[in-house]
Amino acid sequence: MAFEGEVVLVTGGAGGLGAATVRRLHAAGASVVIADLADDKASALAAELGERAVYVRTDVLNEDAVEQALAAADSLGTLRYAVIAHGGFGVLEKVVNRDGSPATLKGFGDTVSLYLTGTYNVLRLAAAKIAKLAPKADGERGAIVMTSSIAGYEGQMGQSAYSAAKGGVIALTLSGARDLSTVKIRLNSIAPGTMRTPLMELIGAEGLSRFAATVPFPKRLGAPDEYADLAEHLLRNTYINGEVVRIDGAQRFQPK
Repeated sequence: MAFEGEVVLVTGGAGGLGAATVRRLHAAGASVVIADLADDKASALAAELGERAVYVRTDVLNEDAVEQALAAADSLGTLRYAVIAHGGFGVLEKVVNRDGSPATLKGFGDTVSLYLTGTYNVLRLAAAKIAKLAPKADGERGAIVMTSSIAGYEGQMGQSAYSAAKGGVIALTLSGARDLSTVKIRLNSIAPGTMRTPLMELIGAEGLSRFAATVPFPKRLGAPDEYADLAEHLLRNTYINGEVVRIDGAQRFQPK
């Protein structure tokens, strides 16, 4: 499957996983809408890639902002694909803290809102736009890839909010794929383990070594381009649908 003449929306497109995906899909012939809030990084990436890339400042929780990002695709070609890879924050808090106080409801709500509600907002709006297209020769209108986490399966202590959000994305994958089957759109998710993003690099060599020691093989953190490779494959392979694919070197999070 060739991407020439077609457009991919990538949320979090200036972040570690998102930027790697933007570069990979652009190299494969796609035009790319970089949806993010990191103005400097996203603008620089769009300028680096040139005429088949555009940055649109996008709050994934704002319907109008997502619609503007989707509309920007029309100037580049036909939007058939989306990779939802935005991040930002997450509270690290136990349900009951050591001092006996309960976790903050706001921290839980904000985390779930960004990672689950924001994902769903982009999913529903992108799918509605893709659903208006005529199917391609293989019968498919398009495909969408969401981003979960292995924390959605094995949440560690203090990760209850993040785990609940990413577990929600896991649950959304099959039900969403079944919904979208009626309009001939595929939906899959990627569940990364510990990835060596620029944010992770900030913990330093010693911290990276500690994380790498928990990965059975290969004994290192995952590379953003490996995530991007999987995202591209899930967009290309027209018989993968409703799946959550782990990319984690056989890592399983321990309690802490």
